[in-house]
Amino acid sequence: MGVIRVGTSSWADQSLLRSGWYPRSANTPARRLAFYAGRFPLVEVDTSYYAIPVPEVTQGWVDATPDDFTFDVKAFSLFTGHPTPVATLPRDLRPDAGPSRVRWRDLPESTYDELWARFRAALDPIAGAGKLGAVLLQFPPWLARGVAAERRIVELAQRCRPWRVGVELRHGSWFDGPAAADTLDLLRAHDLSLVCVDMPQGHPSSVPPILTRTAEPAIVRFHGHSDAWRDGDKQEKFRYAYAEEELQRWADRLAELADPADELHVLFNNCCAGQAQRDATRMAQLLTETLLGDEAERRTATAVSGT
Repeated sequence: MGVIRVGTSSWADQSLLRSGWYPRSANTPARRLAFYAGRFPLVEVDTSYYAIPVPEVTQGWVDATPDDFTFDVKAFSLFTGHPTPVATLPRDLRPDAGPSRVRWRDLPESTYDELWARFRAALDPIAGAGKLGAVLLQFPPWLARGVAAERRIVELAQRCRPWRVGVELRHGSWFDGPAAADTLDLLRAHDLSLVCVDMPQGHPSSVPPILTRTAEPAIVRFHGHSDAWRDGDKQEKFRYAYAEEELQRWADRLAELADPADELHVLFNNCCAGQAQRDATRMAQLLTETLLGDEAERRTATAVSGT
């Protein structure tokens, strides 16, 4: 049986801080992270999508967490093709003039390479401490399947090596009919983890939750099923509480996926006022109960068969 790590996609979003989930004694960023890490073995770093942290900050994360804690780190938005506010770039790398948002092609190659160098430098303390799980490449909903897009995915993954890489694709063309098998083959060929996402279906950005392992670790992210997915703001899109029967159904499926996997990362991204933390806690409990039940059944079967 592989290792299953359950956590959430943030430990410091404002709605969580206002929710009362943290005790009053967790009154600094380091104390909040230490409190979180005392309850979960895994967290997804979401802030790195919005701006590249400096190594001093990531070293602080390492220092605030136990030795067996794991960070999955989301890649900077510019790298994965999202229009990125110029103001979020390091001050010395910002264009002198131009639009308020840029894409990677808008920057000189030397600037783009330097951004990657700083991103890697930020992750070095985490990786050096053995706490880096995977770099998450979350591609925009408009990245359709095609030869150029496939080359782009592979090129970005190479920039992340030797670290593990997870790929979240958000355009239906990657999983439309026979394309799904080709997409999974592409990821397997380049040792890339498919990020399976539980999310609302029937929208332009919807992709099916394909629960399979293409590389280590296997990664599953839970967005919830908010009715405001299409038109709501960020909080409304992720305002969702998983029902007990949903969590149990997923716990059964995750237990099956974990059986051959070396490691499975389960991340709740329904980050609104501590709901992700509550659902992640319950999921961890259900997984423990499910796996213990499975082990008891295996032992009983072995005893009955006499082997």
